[in-house]
Amino acid sequence: MTSLSGSSPSASASQPVESRPNQIFSLRRVRVGLALTLLGFVIFLLGARPSLFGLDRSPVIGFVQIAVFLVGLAFICIGGYISLMSLWKKRQPSILADIGLRMVATGYVIAVFAGMADVFGAGSHPLPGVPYFGPWQARGVEIGQIIIAIGFLMLIPFGDRRKS
Repeated sequence: MTSLSGSSPSASASQPVESRPNQIFSLRRVRVGLALTLLGFVIFLLGARPSLFGLDRSPVIGFVQIAVFLVGLAFICIGGYISLMSLWKKRQPSILADIGLRMVATGYVIAVFAGMADVFGAGSHPLPGVPYFGPWQARGVEIGQIIIAIGFLMLIPFGDRRKS
């Protein structure tokens, strides 16, 4: 007599077996996000401190260096977002996480506009002259990075981890 309970060997052989049943996040997404973040950090360093790579050609930080470190900062933001959102795998992100995403984006926009202020005509070295990264621009980029960091903290899935 056959059993209908589903405990027969043929029924269990057709069922997919989960290799990591307690895993609460996607390892692939975390790895991709962290790789993008690390790549962004290297690009950021290439723009901010080219002397670390033997590429320093000027005593000031000019337009190309500003553009390169802002691209690196963009990679850091995207990689951090991918990594932290993968921690929310089977749950709906909270309102705090949504606000955190917007803070990351806002911080990046502040950093871009502060870094490129001379190019946009709002800096202390307008375009007929050579635009370079001054102390006011540095403060604006730092404020943008602080806002990005606060946004990343808001993306972390805090709360009850007990199974319901």
